[in-house]
Amino acid sequence: MSSSKKDIRCVGSTDRTLKKRLIVAVCLTAIIFFAELVGGIVTNSLALLTDAAHVFMDMLALSLSLFAIYISALPPSNKRTYGLHRVEVLVAFINGVTILLLSVFIAYKGILRVFDPPPVEGAGMLAVAVVGLIVNAVVALWLMKYAKSDLNVRSAFLHVIGDALASVGVIIAAIIIFSTGYFIADPIISIIISVILFYGASRIVRDSTHILLEGVPKDIDLTEVVSEITNHKGVRGVHSIHIWSICHKTHALSAHVDLEDFERPRPGCILKEIDEKLAEKFHILYTTLQVECSICDKNGLLRNITHDVDVHSH
Repeated sequence: MSSSKKDIRCVGSTDRTLKKRLIVAVCLTAIIFFAELVGGIVTNSLALLTDAAHVFMDMLALSLSLFAIYISALPPSNKRTYGLHRVEVLVAFINGVTILLLSVFIAYKGILRVFDPPPVEGAGMLAVAVVGLIVNAVVALWLMKYAKSDLNVRSAFLHVIGDALASVGVIIAAIIIFSTGYFIADPIISIIISVILFYGASRIVRDSTHILLEGVPKDIDLTEVVSEITNHKGVRGVHSIHIWSICHKTHALSAHVDLEDFERPRPGCILKEIDEKLAEKFHILYTTLQVECSICDKNGLLRNITHDVDVHSH
């Protein structure tokens, strides 16, 4: 059996700079939330109020992401042998779902207002939205680097980007209302914002769900992995293969490898070579390879997992 000996560490989970930036981001979004909430009530702007609701979700998302980073750094235990790295993925899923629900709510309220747009005070709406845009732009720039490689941070980053877009929409609506008096611009902008948010959130939910259901990582082709293993000298075949992600960009693999008869005296060397190739070519750093005989093992390439506890299969 071959298994990598590295400590399991997910991208960004131990970065102190990221933690500090998230703490500052939470504080800034809290300030903007109260400013937009009060501003939306005073100006009677749905766009500003929905943006305030989104900012509140930003604050919650950033707090959850910060919590996930801290808790995912906890070591493995007897009950959770992988540690709590999946918390980051779970938080990404929760953040994505909240954005989906929020976007549907914004669209619903916007459609109601299209048919009967109430008067809105454009000048105050514009001032609050500009401040919100500046803060969201700063927070987004702080998190951009980490969002590229960490699904958890990306979900929080999407919240911030969505709110920045919402602020832009509010600014446009405020300018139209201030210059023309067309109050319908307020709900229309809100509906457009909700569509953009829904699209981005659906991708986060899809990616996090795929990891939680232990699907093959999107950047890995199962056929190519099988070909890499079977083309190795001394390997006759491979079966009962599983590839999944422990957390975003941290992949694991287990498989049964059937060796040629002349290579059976040195299985450790063969499995170590395969292990190194998988790490180098596919970034699969955590592998468990077991030498098996294809005649003895009745499973195919993909093992059918049974729920019958009385059935035992190697």
